[in-house]
Amino acid sequence: MAREFFGTDGVRGVAGERLTADLALGLGRAAARETGLERPRVLVIRDTRESGEMLEAGLAAGVTAAGGDVYLGGILPTPAAPLLLGQYDFDLAAVVSASHNPFADNGIKFFAGDGFKLSDDHEDAIEERLRAHAVPCTTIGRVRALHGTQEDYLRALEVRFDGLDLAGMDVLLDCAHGATYRVAPEIFRRLGAAVTTIGTEPDGRNINDGVGSTHVAALAAQVAAGGHAVGFAFDGDGDRLLAVDRTGAIVDGDELIALAALHLRRQERLGGGVAVTVMTNYGFHTAMREAGIEVATTDVGDRYVLEALRERGWALGGEQSGHIIDMGFVPSGDGIASALLTLEALEGADLADRAGMRKLPQKLVNVRVADKATAMAAVAGPAAAENGALDGRGRVLVRPSGTEQLVRVMVEAPTAQECDDVCGRLVALVETSS
Repeated sequence: MAREFFGTDGVRGVAGERLTADLALGLGRAAARETGLERPRVLVIRDTRESGEMLEAGLAAGVTAAGGDVYLGGILPTPAAPLLLGQYDFDLAAVVSASHNPFADNGIKFFAGDGFKLSDDHEDAIEERLRAHAVPCTTIGRVRALHGTQEDYLRALEVRFDGLDLAGMDVLLDCAHGATYRVAPEIFRRLGAAVTTIGTEPDGRNINDGVGSTHVAALAAQVAAGGHAVGFAFDGDGDRLLAVDRTGAIVDGDELIALAALHLRRQERLGGGVAVTVMTNYGFHTAMREAGIEVATTDVGDRYVLEALRERGWALGGEQSGHIIDMGFVPSGDGIASALLTLEALEGADLADRAGMRKLPQKLVNVRVADKATAMAAVAGPAAAENGALDGRGRVLVRPSGTEQLVRVMVEAPTAQECDDVCGRLVALVETSS
């Protein structure tokens, strides 16, 4: 049966329309019952959206109606959920957030007691329970505030990066008016950095509004103009990161993962290879090949990267967009930990002088089409031919969007001109096919 609620990262939609308090209640009740426990202990955390309190309350009502006890952890980054699950031995965690989306959207995603996001099978089972008639429960759970969660998360970061001394480093942080607005500046200050911030005044509606990792140009300009050593931009729920060097150049997830991979291997903490997605820059693969580091390539989505890491027992993986997973810390993308890992990997060097990979020019064009199958059929042969011509120098990736009537054309080549030329030819074919 086709899914009605869950997407690639939990349930997401416009708060009050698709994602209602009633749906949150149903999800809470179904998820609590799906644990199979008579009285599950469930953690709930959220970001700064104005709808967060409503959905938090709906989830709590659903869990307690199923006999579970709810512990409200307040505003925290998504990766705090798996950390707190282990620390307090919770059976389930729910995160209320729509990540980098505008404030009107919100979402609910679940982590199992082992700290990993729920499997597809578990999400399907929750959907089945949502469709079924709710069975009354004779046991009513309780709702409690869980105090000290921010300090718990900060302490975990301090322990992981206890050898990192940032004394004298001038850092600019963009917290997107989101879940990192308190904890990110605090951990950098504790490690000795001089911290300047933007995006740390959430009002419930300004999350991701012109700030954060999806609007990093403003941070880049401020880093260069203000003479800061480095800048970091988090997204609304704090599970991903982009960096900016002192010249204002944006450093994406591919480059940050390459830096981390080489560093962790030197420290004998890499645990094998690195898992990345099909969108990862060709230059990353070249750099890893030259360094003798194995690379596994997955579909787009941090959950697929995580699956690859679990299957292979590896420690590091991520996406160009800035989801970086270090299994040595937490089984989730963690923007703050990734920023600190970047500085650790530099070993006192300047990010502007970074080594690790030479990024190839890349161009991505989303082409709206009437029929994805027809467009893909028309472009398949020419795309294969263009990819063959770039063999050993770059690549072509043409794929249909999983959620929209789009065909995505991506080209990487040694020069920007060749990249534009190849991409232009393929985009024209897609456009004329529909």
